[in-house]
Amino acid sequence: MADCTETIKELDAFLDGELTDHVREQIHHHLSGCVDCHQAFDFHAELKSVIQRKCANEEMPEGLMEKIQQCFNTDLLDP
Repeated sequence: MADCTETIKELDAFLDGELTDHVREQIHHHLSGCVDCHQAFDFHAELKSVIQRKCANEEMPEGLMEKIQQCFNTDLLDP
């Protein structure tokens, strides 16, 4: 069963549909019974929605994707 730490850690993947069926069901079950995690879920969902709406018609600035990839590479290299 998912706990609060696991649930919060997986919220973005949950919202993006990137979890296995088993993990998604565990997170869903936890969200249905935990007010704090459900509030965090609502916040993440609304934030993703606002970002998507605000950026829908904008072109990505030159070099932004490379900067994002560098951030991910740095996180992967620095435990």
